[in-house]
Amino acid sequence: MTRTSLTQLEARDGFIPRHIGPSASEQAAMLSVLGYASRAELIDAVVPANIRRKDELDLGQFFEPLPEQAALAKLKGIAAQNKVMKSLIGQGYYGTHTPPVILRNIFENPAWYTAYTPYQPEISQGRLEAILNFQQVITDLTGMGIANASMLDEGTAAAEAMTLIQRVGKSSSKVFYVADDVLPQTLEVVQTRAKPIGVEVRTVAAADIENLAETCFGVLLQYPGVNGDVRDYRAAVEKLHAGGSMVVVAADLLALTVLTPPGEWGADVVVGNSQRFGVPLGFGGPHAGYLATRDEYKRSMAGRLAGVTIDAQGNPAYRLALQTREQHIRREKATSNICTAQVLLAVMASMYAVYHGPQGLAQIARRVHRYTGILAAALQGLGFQLANDTYFDTLTVIADNADDIHRAANDNGVNLRRIDARHVGISLDETIGRGDIALLVKIFGGAADAIDFDTLDKDAQDAWPAGLARTSAYLTHPTFNRYHAEHEMLRYLRALADKDLALDRTMIPLGSCTMKLNATSEMIPVTWPEFSDIHPFAPSDQTVGYTEMIAQLEAMLCAVTGYAGVSLQPNAGSQGEYAGLLIIKKYHESRGEGHRNICLIPSSAHGTNPASANMVGMKVVVTACDANGNVDLVDLKKKAEEHSANLACVMVTYPSTHGVFEEGIKELCEIVHAHGGQVYVDGANMNALVGVAGPGLFGGDVSHLNLHKTFCIPHGGGGPGVGPVAVAAHLVPFLPNQASTGYQRNEAGIGAVSSAAYGSASILPISWMYIAMMGAEGLTAATETAILNANYIARRLAPHYPVLYTGHDGLVAHECIIDLRPLQDATGISNEDVAKRLMDFGFHAPTMSFPVPGTLMIEPTESESKAELDRFIEAMICIHAEIVKVERGEYDRMDNPLKGAPHTAEVVTADDWQHTYSREVAAFPVPSLRKKKYWPPVGRADNAYGDRNLFCGCAPIEDYE
Repeated sequence: MTRTSLTQLEARDGFIPRHIGPSASEQAAMLSVLGYASRAELIDAVVPANIRRKDELDLGQFFEPLPEQAALAKLKGIAAQNKVMKSLIGQGYYGTHTPPVILRNIFENPAWYTAYTPYQPEISQGRLEAILNFQQVITDLTGMGIANASMLDEGTAAAEAMTLIQRVGKSSSKVFYVADDVLPQTLEVVQTRAKPIGVEVRTVAAADIENLAETCFGVLLQYPGVNGDVRDYRAAVEKLHAGGSMVVVAADLLALTVLTPPGEWGADVVVGNSQRFGVPLGFGGPHAGYLATRDEYKRSMAGRLAGVTIDAQGNPAYRLALQTREQHIRREKATSNICTAQVLLAVMASMYAVYHGPQGLAQIARRVHRYTGILAAALQGLGFQLANDTYFDTLTVIADNADDIHRAANDNGVNLRRIDARHVGISLDETIGRGDIALLVKIFGGAADAIDFDTLDKDAQDAWPAGLARTSAYLTHPTFNRYHAEHEMLRYLRALADKDLALDRTMIPLGSCTMKLNATSEMIPVTWPEFSDIHPFAPSDQTVGYTEMIAQLEAMLCAVTGYAGVSLQPNAGSQGEYAGLLIIKKYHESRGEGHRNICLIPSSAHGTNPASANMVGMKVVVTACDANGNVDLVDLKKKAEEHSANLACVMVTYPSTHGVFEEGIKELCEIVHAHGGQVYVDGANMNALVGVAGPGLFGGDVSHLNLHKTFCIPHGGGGPGVGPVAVAAHLVPFLPNQASTGYQRNEAGIGAVSSAAYGSASILPISWMYIAMMGAEGLTAATETAILNANYIARRLAPHYPVLYTGHDGLVAHECIIDLRPLQDATGISNEDVAKRLMDFGFHAPTMSFPVPGTLMIEPTESESKAELDRFIEAMICIHAEIVKVERGEYDRMDNPLKGAPHTAEVVTADDWQHTYSREVAAFPVPSLRKKKYWPPVGRADNAYGDRNLFCGCAPIEDYE
């Protein structure tokens, strides 16, 4: 018997083989199919030598991988440096109770957090219903006609609202007014967004809105204001409308359960944040922002929109509606680059409303307001005056000894809002009890045991204008009035999750989207109180652990990319792109070359690229691709020369959007640099580079990364995401600040692009854990295995489907594109038919028609085992055989298993079977499905019907009567 060494025994505790799917023997078998002796030999053949790293990836203290428990212990030690306080700072962020049934069965449940964007609706019915619930919550509470599937945060929602009303309004003015009691971080994001598109943002005293005489295209109001005031804006809005201006209102959802909604007093758009509906503070995110507007503006509204349609059998089905208005289709004509919602967090917020129902929400709101009134009376009894005589949950206390009060508060484990030397802000929330009120009275110098709660309660009155008490009903739909018992709620959540396909069931082989393992050990720290219960504007001495973890993650990402600096503020890939282009713009301006505004973008680029360039005021010039899918360097050079005086940058994805390592990437960088431009390397395909090459090492100046792709933050059904921006040394001074909260990296930096300084900070531990547990060796192995898996699939499928673009020796990068157009021409079977048929095999489809119409782009990632790859290959070969039968006439061109897919259990078991192919072929095309079968809950969704008959809320009440 061969003796195992201690080193070998210790290695078996490692995370790397748990993350990487194929074992050494499986990799050897796949390599033999490709004709290579080792993984290293394959990588040498795939990756151009001129971009390969010269040295091993240097991760410093994280060079050697940490076992899972060691990584958790190390991160726990870092987290322990944070101080968890009772934060009553407000400013848009509140303490909340996440109902445990939601915490366990959504937030901590891989069936919800590992799902992808519901672009394939038939296998996404559960989360689409949950999104529809969210939209219904928003429309009901705001009093508006339609709401989208969520926004990134409140600040970006307000910025999108500003551009929306500029597009749909009739005013030619370029002026946008913001009330002076709008959340400071929202104002800053709006200012950042406004400047490059020529919008002038001015502030106006909230009290003077009615007297605003200047012409403007719109006004942004806060309801209630940051200092607590609840203002009656009805007369002001009427006057603004008469003058041709439109009105955006940022509103607190909990307050809207008791206050007249903005839709009832004239708002054109309502935006905000759903964080206090059961989503932890998380140092600023992720949280689901929202945007609601009038029904007539639905086709101009940014973001995703869930709607109702019918399936092939005429049954109701959910889908994403009006997709042709989204950025990935409109490209340079897009009005927004948003391609991410905050689905997981929107689902949590929607289920918080489902769990509590309208009566429960109103009870929480009234309790919060009552405590606020009692506290106000108690403080006034101590001789303090309030700066606001109307309020919902926030008091601004006039106090000459403000610094002393803050010291006393901190000594007692409480954070209050630091306004200035004479004003202290207090925002109460649902976590407050009588003991907290007594403690606050003590902090302000009173006797904690002297409060007569019963007397103060009896005397308390609603502290908002009488005309603003809500009288309209909301959340009347049965969904919000049925699941208040935990047993019912649990079963509802399980029933929804059972309808969907996520990574917990199957490989999701989406090209460009990198659906890889989101390991449990990576997810655990997200719910630690030391990370989840920290207010984004807490004093810096309470966030030492966060800043240490963030600094370490920034250093990790710099090492991986070869760049000099990273900002984690952008809370989506679209935001990272936008920030990167703003940085380039600011750099040119700093050199007296602000006229540089031409952005070269290859025709194959992701749709966000031209949309982002548009948003920063750049002019897009499209460059050609050659027959092999590579950037046509002759055309690029010609256009760089033509626009040399005004060239700002090029935006290029690497490896290419076609899934190939282009040999000419370094030459491309040299061409653009020679004409004074910067090179933006889209980081969407970073999973093919980590440890092997780095964009900052082969000529890139700036990149955004997708932590929800390469670095294991889960997609959450279409969000959360994190899109940090990484830059070369000369661009570091221009990384984003957040001046409104005192966060400044460099005075030259761009303004804030998200509402919190570190964006979606609470999910950053996921990527920290991934890199710490993988180390340099594991990260490199992951990249190499992702490339191996993709080439294995491409080689196995090549006899059945043409692989559209390849490099040396017919090899691809981390993804491959298979071309179905010849088959469609011969049989009428489309890539959509193949996508729907894959559902019958229990698979999510690859990416459809991107970047080439009529194709499927497949990315297996490194996390899938050979067995799972083979299961997918078997399904695709079986589908090809079915297409051949159509071609031969053995199956009818319209009545065949592909056109009929997906097949529901109801269809397969119905007494009436009208198809010319058998039930067995429909349901069990391969034998393994008899033991493990996923049944799509609906038949093929009718997209055209859904857009013609747009309905984006819960079913009408009469459907339940």
